[in-house]
Amino acid sequence: MDNGFYQELELLLSTLPPTVRARIDAAADKERLIEVVLDYGRPAELRFIDRYERLDTQLVTDDDLRYVSSRVSEFGGDNRAGIERTLHRISAIRNRQGKVIGLTCRVGRAIHGTIDVIQDLVASNKSILLLGKPGVGKTTKLREMARTLADDLHKRVVIVDTSNEIAGDGDVPHPSIGCARRMPVSDPLRQHQVMIEAVENHMPEVIIIDEIGTEAEAYAARTINERGVQLIGTAHGRTLENLMMNPTLCDLVGGIQAVTLSDEEAKRRGTQKTVLERKAPPTFDVLIELIDYERVAIHHDVQKTVDTILRGLVPQPEIRVRTAKGDYEVLTQPRLPETELRSDDGNGFDQIAASPLPKILRIFPYGIARTRLERAIREKRAPAVISNDLSDADAVIAMRSSLIQKPHKLRERAGRNVPTFIVKSNTLVQILQALEDIIHGKAASGVEEEEEARNEVLEAIEIVKSQGKPFELTPRSHNIRRLQHGIVESFRLRSEAVGQEPDRRVRVLPVAS
Repeated sequence: MDNGFYQELELLLSTLPPTVRARIDAAADKERLIEVVLDYGRPAELRFIDRYERLDTQLVTDDDLRYVSSRVSEFGGDNRAGIERTLHRISAIRNRQGKVIGLTCRVGRAIHGTIDVIQDLVASNKSILLLGKPGVGKTTKLREMARTLADDLHKRVVIVDTSNEIAGDGDVPHPSIGCARRMPVSDPLRQHQVMIEAVENHMPEVIIIDEIGTEAEAYAARTINERGVQLIGTAHGRTLENLMMNPTLCDLVGGIQAVTLSDEEAKRRGTQKTVLERKAPPTFDVLIELIDYERVAIHHDVQKTVDTILRGLVPQPEIRVRTAKGDYEVLTQPRLPETELRSDDGNGFDQIAASPLPKILRIFPYGIARTRLERAIREKRAPAVISNDLSDADAVIAMRSSLIQKPHKLRERAGRNVPTFIVKSNTLVQILQALEDIIHGKAASGVEEEEEARNEVLEAIEIVKSQGKPFELTPRSHNIRRLQHGIVESFRLRSEAVGQEPDRRVRVLPVAS
């Protein structure tokens, strides 16, 4: 850390209650401080990069909260304040009467080198959208992008700074943004208006905006892009798939609409008659998912990626990782088609062969929601597609209740034994776990299979007791069937084994009248 950081850190520490300040000063790693949390009636918390401390000996009082509030700027409509000429952010929690009952004092840092792995994209004149979980460095990267574009590439850059988050508090912007200009936003509800005002009044070549979060802001972003201005921003969401499912912000990637196909077109595509398609061109050309501080996933062509996902296929972004030398390594590159034309030195084209595609698993959903399985495949980025034909499927994800009712139906339809992965309920979490098991070739066995069989027979016993009719279980091995017979007997019911191997199974019988 340079002297400028320690000077700015000192300004933040001077706003804190003396007892809290003394504890931080005594820490050997105070430069690794991330934030200080002060909640009325509770111990103060000091959060460092890799640890946290609680000041259990002293609870936060009204005087402590007033002490801090009086030493920072006024809180705006978004309950955020700052310290002039610094990047620190102080956020307030208020009770129902408007009184401040909690403060989060976040340490702001201007860090150089955070965009080394995406430097080529920043200079490409393409509009870029950053996604990532809170605290992964989105705003820090925006700040350095602004400085690079303004100082190194000599572009007219305007930052729409809603909470003085990017360029710091006060009327004079923080030096970390270089020569870029900053337009403060008086009220968060006016952010979309200031975005349009920036284009109309100040002729920027680049506009930078943090936290696009409303439909109006998404519309303003599209307007800016259509006027030929490079747009760089962040949005709420961690992945492109998250953004596509967000009804407020999906317009940033083109929007999604349901389209009804003719019978002939549906048959040609091999899909259902109602499909999802992209509504319009995306606002952003490139989308970068910030996986963590050192890794990013880059979708170089948002339009193609969205279309790929809507066809039920798995996107394959380019994964870049920062190395110890300060440069980056590409772990995964976007996969090429079977052949692709690529320009050589300008004298012609060379035809190159793509690397072989991995085996694409065909998964048949049996009793589970197809849309949830599609979402699970997208979120896992699994090399899998949904199969409409059980006879061609590599694996089946089935609801337990569907198998219990007709345990041999799957084998009859497929004409063979298909690896079947059972889920207890039709939820995304269960389907994601089943998909993970399929990808890694994990079939239920040993203790897991025994537990599965126990739960299955207990459910069947409840059904037989309530309906008074026989109920057949899933085909199992001899040892598992013997276990199930014993459970049925312990409930004073009868059972029998039916069918031939490998379809031999237990049938639970009601008590004879």
